[in-house]
Amino acid sequence: MSYPSAYLLIAHGSRDPRPQAAIEVLSEHFAQTMQHDLESLATGRGYGAIDWDDSAKETVVLTASCQDAATKHTKPLVGTAFLECQPLPLHQQIEQFCDTVRASLTASDDRATPFKLVILPLFLLPGVHVMEDIPAEIALAQQALGDAIELELRPAIGAHPGLHRLVTECMSAQPVEAWILLSHGSRRPQGNEPVEALAERLGILTAYWSVPPSLESRLQELSQLGLRHIGILPYFLFAGGITDAIAQTVETLTQQFPTLNLHLAHPLSASSALTDLLVDLAQDRG
Repeated sequence: MSYPSAYLLIAHGSRDPRPQAAIEVLSEHFAQTMQHDLESLATGRGYGAIDWDDSAKETVVLTASCQDAATKHTKPLVGTAFLECQPLPLHQQIEQFCDTVRASLTASDDRATPFKLVILPLFLLPGVHVMEDIPAEIALAQQALGDAIELELRPAIGAHPGLHRLVTECMSAQPVEAWILLSHGSRRPQGNEPVEALAERLGILTAYWSVPPSLESRLQELSQLGLRHIGILPYFLFAGGITDAIAQTVETLTQQFPTLNLHLAHPLSASSALTDLLVDLAQDRG
């Protein structure tokens, strides 16, 4: 038997309100896109894109079309949770969301409905959080919930092979001589391999905020090569404290390397392209 699925987006967590606000926007877009795709499958229309400027109207139409038992579970239940900076630990946030989903499904069916919770980590690197912390918290939640609810962890969004298209889109706005992909960096062995592979595919350099090589050292290399117009792409999903610190550092480096014209791009952000990657992972198409 195929049970309905709910979806939980898990992010790092921050005291800065901007990342959380961006994640809520991404969550809304994800829910609308999932609903659109599942409705299209139920009605035989195939997949299609949503016009985000008309998303409210789209939601009304799709909700009205869920009229019988065969299609009423095509409306996905989507939530967000955070690894840090929250009153509850992650495993309790997962349990709490499962209680909400179970109550919603029971109310709509007038009976206890089993379901699967698909967990989607909003992380770009396979660091300690992705490889150790989140699985450990999910194991604690699964133990508390028992076998009635299946918790299924999907790969982190940084593992999606189509991420290079989103990065290319971010880079296309600035005509520069060279790009530096600036990631947070991981001290975990092989943790930075996805960033290196992405940069190699795009023909650009990498630098890291927390491990070598640093942005300063990369700029030194490019300056010695005689390059003058350098683009810097912060490889982060959302603006926050670190991207603010990067902007301040770039200002300082502009004074340190007066012959260089540095162009700082925006982080990836909660775009429709990012939403599509997340939907692919949720539906095991990534």
